[in-house]
Amino acid sequence: MNPSANTKYHFLVVDGDIHLSTTFALMMEFYEHEVRTAHTSEAALALLEKERFDLIITEYWLPQMNGEQLAAIIQHQWPNQPILMATANIDELIKHVHPVAGVDCLLNKPFSMSQLREAILWVLDRYPKIRQGGLETHGARDRHPAEPEKSRNPQRPGYRRSL
Repeated sequence: MNPSANTKYHFLVVDGDIHLSTTFALMMEFYEHEVRTAHTSEAALALLEKERFDLIITEYWLPQMNGEQLAAIIQHQWPNQPILMATANIDELIKHVHPVAGVDCLLNKPFSMSQLREAILWVLDRYPKIRQGGLETHGARDRHPAEPEKSRNPQRPGYRRSL
């Protein structure tokens, strides 16, 4: 991910699998980013009440409240919060929920470290103020120059189905 050699981000990783959320966190901490984890949607919302995050990375298949429901609540309370959803079985998910509302990018599990970095960079590119270290206002840009073909989400400009 080479957004800036000095830019450090604050991420929230939401995954019901403790091992996977720990792996996500370690992958991002390798690049010296600050990472918080939550294992339920409710825990994620509690953290969001207390802290600001540059990006939320969530799983769709969460216990009690799924990732799309979580994204809807987040977008209602924090309308410009960037969200990346990483999940298995995207094709099955898209059949039933197309497109996933409130999400900037879907990343299909399993994925490589480089795919995760590319997805994070792609989402953060859509919010220039985050990339510049400010969180006061967000604005979406048109498209990442290396971006493959994408499907559109009417709820989120520049929605990208998967990598």
